[in-house]
Amino acid sequence: MKRTMLAAVGLAALLVASPTLAQGRDIKIALIAGKTGPLEAYAKQTVTGVMLGLEYATKGTMAIDGRKIVVIEKDDQIKPDVAKALLAEMYGDEKVDLAIGTTSSAAALAMLPVAEEYKKILLVEPAVADSITGEKWNRYIFRTSRNSTQDALAGAVALGKGQVNVATLAQDYAFGRDGVASLKEALAATKGGPQVVFEEYAPQQTTDFTAHAQRLFDALKDRQGRKIIAITWAGPHPLSKLIDLKPERYGIELAPGGNILPVMKSWRQFAGLEGAVYYYYAFPKNPMNDWLVQEHTKRFNAPPDFFTAGGMAAAMAAVTAIRKAGSTDTEKLIAAMEGMEFDTPKGKMTFRKEDHQAQQSMYHFRIKKDQQGEWDLLELVREIKAEEMPLPVRNKR
Repeated sequence: MKRTMLAAVGLAALLVASPTLAQGRDIKIALIAGKTGPLEAYAKQTVTGVMLGLEYATKGTMAIDGRKIVVIEKDDQIKPDVAKALLAEMYGDEKVDLAIGTTSSAAALAMLPVAEEYKKILLVEPAVADSITGEKWNRYIFRTSRNSTQDALAGAVALGKGQVNVATLAQDYAFGRDGVASLKEALAATKGGPQVVFEEYAPQQTTDFTAHAQRLFDALKDRQGRKIIAITWAGPHPLSKLIDLKPERYGIELAPGGNILPVMKSWRQFAGLEGAVYYYYAFPKNPMNDWLVQEHTKRFNAPPDFFTAGGMAAAMAAVTAIRKAGSTDTEKLIAAMEGMEFDTPKGKMTFRKEDHQAQQSMYHFRIKKDQQGEWDLLELVREIKAEEMPLPVRNKR
């Protein structure tokens, strides 16, 4: 009898303890990035940003409500099949609560059905293709990175008004083609403003731009009004090579768009060129960005870059969602994240309910003439607020 009572007490204690044990389980986050290949720099920045973001959001504890955060990093080598397999492994074998990734738009697109199959959150950062939150989207997908249309709408502001003939140079894959399609749509809405008159696509690994440039020059040189080549490019940038081919002899200007600091550092001689950028460390004025700039400079002897800020935004979104939901249950996370506002180094972002795309500011920049240091590269023309960029809903929800 005594033994039976002891067993019953033990069982009761176990039942009471079970919720506490469940609450104490580690929060597992998969972080998938393309750390091998031409986008390696982007991937490394994203990883750094995520880890700094988790540190900032948890005040250095790397825990939420007593639950330790465990980040499992994987390299998809910017290969769609590898990205897809890794995400399935993370959801299926590692039982992660959510995933963040990835660098390449093509790889990210391959991951979307996996999130739907496993009914787990995929927080997309930094892939840009519109189709990720457009026709390929599903309800488990949220994105902190900007999309091609946000790039395009900001770029349209930077291109100015009036009679402007735009020819585009882009890479021949999802990122490049989405970017050009979005720019065309954004400019078409300006009625009487800049218009895309020619499109040129090049393979991702292109190093000789002579033939591409000549086709661009031929398409623009005899047109009336301003003539601009807008460049949409990931990885080693072709701006300096196009400059070497002397587009100014035809009165053609170049609009490079924003890029990572080492790339923009090579543009010093092109002072006065304008474009739009997702992030530049000196532009946002808020406590989180101040912390990021200070800590990153102290630890890495350089200011944070484009994708570092993006990685931090993804981490802030994940922590904010878990706290708001009070859980890592997927359905509770979705309910918490739809319409959720969260802090980032760029200021406030909001996940739009319709497609889970983060609405956010962008920045119109000009390359500085008087640069006062290694990373003093850009001056702010103005912040382009989210409400100034009428972002269409492209999914079929």
